[in-house]
Amino acid sequence: MPAMPALLPLLLLCLRLLRAEPPAYPAVISPQDPTLLIGSSLTATCTVSADLRLRAQDLYWTLNGRRLPAASYAALGPTTLSVALTRLNGSRQQSGDNLVCHSRDGGILAGSCLYVGLPPEKPVNISCWSKNMKDLTCTWAPGTEGETFLHTNYTLKYKLRWYGRDNTCQEYHTAGPYSCHIPKDLALFTPYEIWVEASNRLGVAVSDVVMLDILDVVTTDPPSDVHVSRVGDLEDQLSVRWSSPPALKDFLFQAKYQIQYRVEDSSEWKVVDDVGNQTSCRLAGLRPGTVYFVQVRCNPFGIYGSKKAGIWSDWSNPTAASTPRSERTAGGCDPKGGEQNTTLRRELKQFFGWVKKHSYGCSNLSIKLYDQWRVWLQKSHKTRNQVGSTRR
Repeated sequence: MPAMPALLPLLLLCLRLLRAEPPAYPAVISPQDPTLLIGSSLTATCTVSADLRLRAQDLYWTLNGRRLPAASYAALGPTTLSVALTRLNGSRQQSGDNLVCHSRDGGILAGSCLYVGLPPEKPVNISCWSKNMKDLTCTWAPGTEGETFLHTNYTLKYKLRWYGRDNTCQEYHTAGPYSCHIPKDLALFTPYEIWVEASNRLGVAVSDVVMLDILDVVTTDPPSDVHVSRVGDLEDQLSVRWSSPPALKDFLFQAKYQIQYRVEDSSEWKVVDDVGNQTSCRLAGLRPGTVYFVQVRCNPFGIYGSKKAGIWSDWSNPTAASTPRSERTAGGCDPKGGEQNTTLRRELKQFFGWVKKHSYGCSNLSIKLYDQWRVWLQKSHKTRNQVGSTRR
């Protein structure tokens, strides 16, 4: 008990420290974090605390680390220095440009962020697709000024056309920077209204409304079980087979397919458009003894009577196969195959033999070269016929 009086002054000191107000900021910049249009002018002031014993002439300004000229300063009082900024450009970073007030020794007294840009422009080019009628993904493009130097938020909204409330998409950046994914709870046979709102510190812009029916924008997975194999001993052909998309097996729809293929040492794909709705195709006119990579994609259309053209799926993973070694002719996709023309084969072998004797360097097998060979062949036949008639 006798020790309590000795501790009392220490306890009172602690209470005073706990109640003490936090120290004031060394300086204040006004306005603080303004938002301005490109081309605007601004006068900012820095007022230092009297406790610092600094005067206006002890201060200077920087913008993004660059010291501003003293000619743009004005002393508005013993402890207040202003700076005049004219014809401001767009912010260098979306987090704002840094305007800082310094003491003479370089110390930072206060800072402010300048947000300089343009209001957003309305988003354009809204495009949507549904994967197997289970979801909806939409993409769009920003206005011509892009992000307008300021951070811009995009919100995709949608609702049933004739009734229902506005809904907001939640899963953004799923198919690129300007995209959103609606994973479920979508209605069929009823059109939707879809639009995108862009907003930043200077305003809001709303896109045109797009109306669509889920059945009109269906795409699917790439065809599965793609197999590429040789066609017997035919040197210029490969057979391609695949399965229709299993995710749509229970729906009434049509399908059309495309094939693309390339040789192993090339990046150029050749596309076969006339495959139709069959799930097999024979590629002809290939180079003998060559490895080919083949891909297939599907376009499901006419789902439940939809009149729209449909949307192509992604390409399947490349499947490789090689042709037997020999010489063949050029052609296209031959779904039915057919008997080979032995006379044409014989003439082509003669043609390739003639090319080896009469062409020099790197020659292209052009129509002109083929015509030259035909002239040579006719002369050879005429000469043999003349010799034959002389012998008679």
